[in-house]
Amino acid sequence: MFGRKKGEVKEGDYVFTSRKDDGDYHNIVFGTVTGVDGNKIGVNGFFVNPVGLKNKVSQGKAGPRSKEILLSPTSENCIFALIYRIEYENFTEVIDISSEKVEFISKKVFTVFDGWVRESLSELINNVLSLPEGTDKDHAKRILKQKMENLYDKELKKNLYSVCRSLKILI
Repeated sequence: MFGRKKGEVKEGDYVFTSRKDDGDYHNIVFGTVTGVDGNKIGVNGFFVNPVGLKNKVSQGKAGPRSKEILLSPTSENCIFALIYRIEYENFTEVIDISSEKVEFISKKVFTVFDGWVRESLSELINNVLSLPEGTDKDHAKRILKQKMENLYDKELKKNLYSVCRSLKILI
């Protein structure tokens, strides 16, 4: 980034990290830096438990890539964990960046994650993926398409269209 030293953290930066759950997998954390004190940063954002993907893996219905995402989520691969049902809550904690792996992400990436959670996109996509062919699934697709058409954020809209194309759910 221009105008600042490498490794320098400041309020307003966007971060991504993960936290181990009670089992073998990790939950996702992303947010905004609200304060800096040496190696400790205050983060305000979301704590996301990708329960849908965890269930798919435990049932043997997901491949090795899905398990890899749950074992070691990154800002690049975690969108696949957000496709299925998620549980989330607000996250406001202090993170020690000297002992926890923290990725600094762009505002664009943060906005996509934030919008994905706030707009309940996981729930809408999961509805389409989990329903059998028929009128209920067609209705779920219409709702998802309406949501996509009404999104204001261009990056979120582009990302959602890309995910839906790759899942072949809006063809």
